[in-house]
Amino acid sequence: MNDYNYYIALDWAQAKMAIAIAKKGSPEPRIIEQDSDVRSLKYLLKSLKGTKILTLEETTGSQWLWVELHDHVDEIIVCDPYHNFLLSSGPKNDRIDAQKLLELLRGGLLKPVFHSADIFMDYRKLVSTYDDLIKTGVRWKNRRSAIFRAVGKNKKSRTVDGETDRFNLATVDYHIRQYENFKAIYQGQFQQLIRKSKTLRTLQSIPGIGVIGAVKIAAIVVEPNRFRNKGHFWAYCGLVSHKKMSGGRSYGKRKPRYSRPLKSVFKTAAMAVTFSKSENSMKAYYEFLISEGMAQWKARHNLARKIAAIAYATMKSGRWYNADEINKYFGGEPDGIASKDSRA
Repeated sequence: MNDYNYYIALDWAQAKMAIAIAKKGSPEPRIIEQDSDVRSLKYLLKSLKGTKILTLEETTGSQWLWVELHDHVDEIIVCDPYHNFLLSSGPKNDRIDAQKLLELLRGGLLKPVFHSADIFMDYRKLVSTYDDLIKTGVRWKNRRSAIFRAVGKNKKSRTVDGETDRFNLATVDYHIRQYENFKAIYQGQFQQLIRKSKTLRTLQSIPGIGVIGAVKIAAIVVEPNRFRNKGHFWAYCGLVSHKKMSGGRSYGKRKPRYSRPLKSVFKTAAMAVTFSKSENSMKAYYEFLISEGMAQWKARHNLARKIAAIAYATMKSGRWYNADEINKYFGGEPDGIASKDSRA
């Protein structure tokens, strides 16, 4: 932790905020409680002369606060509350939480969460709402199927007997139509983003990655250089496990905390490649693994990791996917893997 003139911890809520401020070398912090107002917070930060570091916990509004405040301090850390177990001990209120957060900041014990002013951060809102829309649509479709199963009919049926069932079916069909309409609107929005961004187009050039997958990857990753290497990126995607060792003994493996949307994108991409009727380098890689005696589930997992590594390299380099170059860069594939999907 670098030396700063002021260490500041912010506990922000919709109605109230608590600000703990400690000057360099001062053991006792000054704590301010007042109505939540970003303008008065900016004024307070401006009044502190010297270098300043600010921390706040990751919440729904943390990205907005980061954008609003990052120009008013020398460093801002949005920290992961999962690691802040100190806050859960003893009595709890806004003043105490801000003071404990300040102690963690001064001790260099905070785990930062990535934030940026990049446009891809704004895409996260679009992706999040789209995912919620899909989940809602799936629930309505499952409800429609249940209506027919409850009366012994196939879900492809169009009518049901009984006034109550007809009313429920009409309601469900209405919501499904609305879902399909909004889904088409969102997909049109994603197509516009693809046309505007070279990064999205390069991601889409990877076999198995479609329009929506490309937008999700860019929106969640934003800056590939924040990952040390592809192994670190795999852990973030939930595609590797950590060994549990103690006293020289192995106690199995455990999954790291990871991005479920990213894991879904790469697993879905692997499935799309596996069942694709067209030939490409990724499918050739999968078939090679199967021919070497690898189980199908393990081959699909390795394929998902391969696609993730290519997406990581593509975002770092900004270059189009090229089967020959990727094979040479990462290694591990046999010579002659299909290069039909190579792109200059």
